[in-house]
Amino acid sequence: MKRSTFGRSSLAAAAMTGVSVLLMGIAGVGASADPAVAPTEQTLADYIAAGRKAAPVAESGSASGSACNSGSGAGSGNGSGDCYGGSGSSSGLSGGYASDTVGYGPPMTSWLAAFGHGLMNPDVAPPGANDWNCKPTEAHPRPVVMLHGTWMNAYNGYAYMGQPIKDAGFCTFTFNYGRSNLIQGGGLGSVLPGVMGTGYIQDSAKQLATFVDRVLAATGADEVDIMAHSQGGAMANWYTKFEGGADKVQNLITYGATHHGTSLVGIGALGRAINNFGIDILGFIEIFVGHAGIQQTIGSDFVNKLNANGDTIPGVDYTIVGTRYDEITNPYDLTFLRPGPGASVQNITLQDGCEQDVSDHLTIMYSPRALSIALRALDPVGHPNLECTFNPWLIGGGGQL
Repeated sequence: MKRSTFGRSSLAAAAMTGVSVLLMGIAGVGASADPAVAPTEQTLADYIAAGRKAAPVAESGSASGSACNSGSGAGSGNGSGDCYGGSGSSSGLSGGYASDTVGYGPPMTSWLAAFGHGLMNPDVAPPGANDWNCKPTEAHPRPVVMLHGTWMNAYNGYAYMGQPIKDAGFCTFTFNYGRSNLIQGGGLGSVLPGVMGTGYIQDSAKQLATFVDRVLAATGADEVDIMAHSQGGAMANWYTKFEGGADKVQNLITYGATHHGTSLVGIGALGRAINNFGIDILGFIEIFVGHAGIQQTIGSDFVNKLNANGDTIPGVDYTIVGTRYDEITNPYDLTFLRPGPGASVQNITLQDGCEQDVSDHLTIMYSPRALSIALRALDPVGHPNLECTFNPWLIGGGGQL
C-alpha cells in the first residue's frame, strides 16, 4: 500500500533540416560541449515564468480569433488560450496512441547508433525489458517502468540502461507512447517511423496509466518505480498528479526532464514571449515540432498547471538528474524540483564530483554515471556507489561506438 504522506536548393534543405532538429522539441543534438546556460536566457526564462499574458481568453473559452476546443485541439490559439495542448497554440487534431514493443533490439553503448537503429526498427524493445513473466522479489519488490522522451522511442531511450537494470534484479517494462501522425499534430518528425512522444502529453499520461495498471496486474506488485527521460519525466509527473498515479509510484527518477519547461536555448522562450504579445508564432512552430514540443516551453498552460499546486506530491521519492551541458532542457536547473510536504527530493547535477562526464541531453541516457544514479535510487543498499567516467556528447557510453 502507498504510504501517506521534455547548390542553393541543397543549402535550403540543409537549413530547414537544421532548424527542424533544433526545434524538434526536446530531442536535439548539441554542437559542442559548452554549458548551455547564459544569463540572458535566464532573464528571459524568469520573464516567461512570471506568466505574463497580453491576450486574454475570450468568454467562450476559446482563444481569441480561433476555435480552440479543449477536447479536440482544433484551431489555433493566440498564445494565451486554454487549449488542450496547453500551449495556447493548438494547431492540428488531438489523437495518437500507445503501442507495445515486438521483439528486441541489440544492446548499445552509443546514443547515436541506438537512435539510428530505433528509427529503422521502431517497435523493438530495449534489451532486458518486457519480460511479462518476471515477478518482483522481496529484495526488489517494485517493477521499473522506463519512459522515453520526445522524438524517441522505447528502444533508443533505454538500449544502454535496460539490460543492466534487469541484471540487477529488477523487472523492467517499457512501451511507445504518444504515437501521432502529422494530421494528428505530431509535427514534421512524426513522418519518421521511429519518432514517438509527439502527441499531447495529457493523452500520453493516460496511456501511461493504462500501462502501469497492466504491469501491476502482471507482476502482482502494489507500486512501480518510474525512470523517465525528458518529456517522459514531466509526463510521469502529470500522471501522478492528475491520472491516478499518486498511490502507484514510489520512486520517480528523471533525466533532463522538462518539469518546469525549457527555453530550448532561448528559442522556445522567445517564441513564448512573442505569443504573449498576441502573435501566434508558436502555433506555426507547432506544425513542425508537434504538440508535445510546444507544451514543454516555459510558461505553457501545461507547465503552469503541472506545477500550480507545487512540484511534488506526498509519498513519492524523487531523484532528479540534470546535466550542465543540456542543450534542450535549459537552463538545466529548470529540471529540478522543490520538495513539498511528504515528498523526498534529491536534485543531482551529473558533473558534481565527475567533471569528465560531459553528457548532453541525449547522451545522459548513455552515461555510466547516470546509470549508477538510477541503480542507487532503486536499491541504495545494493548499489551505493556512483561511477565516474568520461562520457562525451552525441556518442555516450564512455565514447564507445
